[in-house]
Amino acid sequence: MDLRRLASFLAVAEEGHFGRAAARLFLSPPAVTAHVQQLERELGVPLFERAPVRLTPAGHRFLGHARGLVDAANAAITDMADLAEHTDTLRVGVMGHGSAELTPAAIAAFRHLRPHVRLTLEALTFTEHTSALLEHRVDVAFVRPAVTDERITVDVLTTEARIVVIPAHSELAAAAELRLADVLDLPFVALPPHTPRPFTDYLYFTEARGGEAPRPGPDHAVTPQEVLMSVAAGRGAGSALSSFARFYRWPGTVCVPVVDAPWDHSVLATRTGDRDPHVQLFRGLARSLAPRFASGAGPGGAHPLGGQQDGRDQRDHHADAGAAPGGAVGD
Repeated sequence: MDLRRLASFLAVAEEGHFGRAAARLFLSPPAVTAHVQQLERELGVPLFERAPVRLTPAGHRFLGHARGLVDAANAAITDMADLAEHTDTLRVGVMGHGSAELTPAAIAAFRHLRPHVRLTLEALTFTEHTSALLEHRVDVAFVRPAVTDERITVDVLTTEARIVVIPAHSELAAAAELRLADVLDLPFVALPPHTPRPFTDYLYFTEARGGEAPRPGPDHAVTPQEVLMSVAAGRGAGSALSSFARFYRWPGTVCVPVVDAPWDHSVLATRTGDRDPHVQLFRGLARSLAPRFASGAGPGGAHPLGGQQDGRDQRDHHADAGAAPGGAVGD
């Protein structure tokens, strides 16, 4: 028996009016009328007199059954939701190579401490650095770039230099280092229109180009592999954090440091206010392991590939479990 029809029947019985019942259910009056008529055909008896609206004897008799069926369905849903909330599972999302070597280290540490918890991994595209969390498809996510959303809390894990990924046959490929002025006019691999603005700003060095969009290449990409295929074919360029070069050695591509680009972060993102003990443990492990995997010199120190860091203090971004959301990420 269709629960929507039962809900419409109960609302009309309690409101004594089809229009008020529809407003209560956020449905149109014709939809509520149709539900009741379908239920009457299914039962083979009229449930309401229409002028004025009131229950027939059959409607009075069916009222208790309808309430019992709806209550049972709601109880089943509540019971299963409670079970789902306590399932020993942690879903970890990873964009690209995550926070470099820290990512597998945090996962291994969690597995060591919670061997009974089922841990699953999900690869995230450039378009999913908040949506996967907000849609409850993952519980924690290694992402970048900056996330400014009150629904998301971030823990900054690494702070790294920036690089540009260009074709190996490019005249810039032989350079030991480049500056922003050298790369802003390159055709960058395009991103889908629904890509979050923070990621497009990060990938395209938007701040350095005064908010202007880059010259677009012919290809679209949502993963590092798609960027690298386009770059290797000489059809565009990409940008990343310095650790990208360690994880993606792709024939036909070259990674060159951009020495005057501000350093940027990788982060662990979680839903704000999520008190799940598995999430809190994973956050704590990632934060505690992060100093062992710090990339390059500290704030204000020498850039590992040349140049200077932009002076942002990574310590200011290490949020505790109750901290307000904020921070930065990237790929």
